[in-house]
Amino acid sequence: MMCGVKLGLLFLIGASAFAAPGVPELGQRGQYAVGVRTVNLIRKGQTDILHFDATTGIAPLYDRPLTVEIWYPAVRVEGQAESTVYEMAGRDAQTIRLSIAGRAIRDAVPVEGLKFPLVILSHGYPGSRIFLSYLGEHLASRGYVVASIDHTDSVLGAIRPFPSTLLNRSSDQLFVLNEMAVSLKNVDAERVAIIGYSMGGYGVLASAGAGYSPQGAAMSAVPGGYLKGWTAGNADYQARLPKNLKAIVAIAPWGEQPPYNSWDAAGLAGIHVPSLFIAGDHDDVADYARGIKPAFDGAVNSNRCFLVYENARHNTGGNPPPPGLTRAEDINFFGEPVWDKQRLDAINEHFVTAFLDLYLKGDESKRAYLTDPTKGFEKRWALGYGVQCKAASN
Repeated sequence: MMCGVKLGLLFLIGASAFAAPGVPELGQRGQYAVGVRTVNLIRKGQTDILHFDATTGIAPLYDRPLTVEIWYPAVRVEGQAESTVYEMAGRDAQTIRLSIAGRAIRDAVPVEGLKFPLVILSHGYPGSRIFLSYLGEHLASRGYVVASIDHTDSVLGAIRPFPSTLLNRSSDQLFVLNEMAVSLKNVDAERVAIIGYSMGGYGVLASAGAGYSPQGAAMSAVPGGYLKGWTAGNADYQARLPKNLKAIVAIAPWGEQPPYNSWDAAGLAGIHVPSLFIAGDHDDVADYARGIKPAFDGAVNSNRCFLVYENARHNTGGNPPPPGLTRAEDINFFGEPVWDKQRLDAINEHFVTAFLDLYLKGDESKRAYLTDPTKGFEKRWALGYGVQCKAASN
């Protein structure tokens, strides 16, 4: 499968779709069948930063397309299997196409008569709206509507220069949040969360109120001062923050590590919604000690929890590696060198479910899963991770 041969690979996702060791209680699939559909959105009149004109100091405008995958509680027709195939580009010309088998019913009828909290999923750079599909399906089975974004210019197979991602990541999240809250009839628009991995985490912190530092490297990397409207204390930025955002999850969030230093103390203090940080303590991209942990510690006005995987690196968010990959760089892109990725993802499902049930559904029984991180685990599998929670200062 080397030397430029195109790969078509298939693998199963979802905690109950594999025999992951030690799947915890809330990592088990929920009561609902899962439906999935794809929609295409347009953010009209956006800054085309990649065509910035240095002579005039102005970037033109363009209509920015965003493809969104939506998972939701669905009606299962008798005899109908929860089965679909997702398509995702590979890393390069040698892995052009990945076919990923999921447990969802394409275009299924939504459960009627109920409204569910809304969760936005935001991938890394590069990534795909399918990159965290295991988590989208799992949350839908547990009574959430999940909308996962293909962030234009950050998508596998269509990557463009980094300034577009730096400028657009949070605004993409907020746009899709608003669109889904208005257009989806099965959504409770007053109960919304955003989950971001890596560059998605960079965006999710800003979407929750962490304005970027004027001295941060990201500010100078976006030409024309177009990122200045996202700084802490900027009135227009504060006005854009969604009132219905009740919680965030930042998985291996990129940006606080030197030399980028995207947030200062005032910026991180702007997060007032509850937050769950997830990271490996050997993160080799976002830097656990100098980036992720300082971001967690600096979010002093957030009721926050931190799930840390011992010896794990950056890939603590996405689906497991598809079987059949042979090149180390492909395997490492999806995988984790120390942890069984299926077990890690099941633990993510467990704690994200507990956190969102607590803060979006008001289920106080789930607080115990955060204060006692062994709850819901077989004793022999309650190893290799830790959870700490801190109360907001204000």
